[in-house]
Amino acid sequence: MKTLLINGSPHEHGNTARALSEIAKTLEAEGIEAEQVWIGNQPVRGCAACNACRTSTLGKCAFGDDVCNRIIEKLQGADAIVIGSPTYYGQPSGQLLAVWQRICYAGGEYVAGKPAASVAVCRRGGSTAAFQCMNMPFEMLNCLVVGSQYWNVAFGRTPGEAQQDAEGMQTMRTLARNMAWVLGNLHRDGAAPRPVPEEWAPMHFIR
Repeated sequence: MKTLLINGSPHEHGNTARALSEIAKTLEAEGIEAEQVWIGNQPVRGCAACNACRTSTLGKCAFGDDVCNRIIEKLQGADAIVIGSPTYYGQPSGQLLAVWQRICYAGGEYVAGKPAASVAVCRRGGSTAAFQCMNMPFEMLNCLVVGSQYWNVAFGRTPGEAQQDAEGMQTMRTLARNMAWVLGNLHRDGAAPRPVPEEWAPMHFIR
């Protein structure tokens, strides 16, 4: 079983990558292969509503000059999906939104019905709105949206700072264990026991 984790940040090794890495490490400890893909920091196109991906035999997005079709190919071999983004003005990154909308339209068959989750990273606020925005396509594509002990949010500004968010990192690990549990039950006969939760590690930001 394999989970594809998509880093929608323009920073390859920023806090979004840190949160996704915590998920990937935990998934691998649970016996689930985890591949991370970065959308990059080069220009990406928004959907032009040409409908060529559906009205022709193309089978992919008509624009082939960015990461969209490469991610669609990777999704074909994935059993589950996690997308992550920093929070800009209460929304996911523009790059992720542009690419992800095209992926869901041109390659939605490779997203539909799979266990899926979103991760939002922020300095201070707006993350729940970004998190909700990222989850909405999953709900339209009949995905099994996997939750955690809290919204899948981590806090951090400078690269690596999210590692200091103890509760955020625990939320990522809990999400990964829940994802592994869902995948395990989808791919074998008989229900596996639910994962044992860690002792809650709350973290408050006013000391």
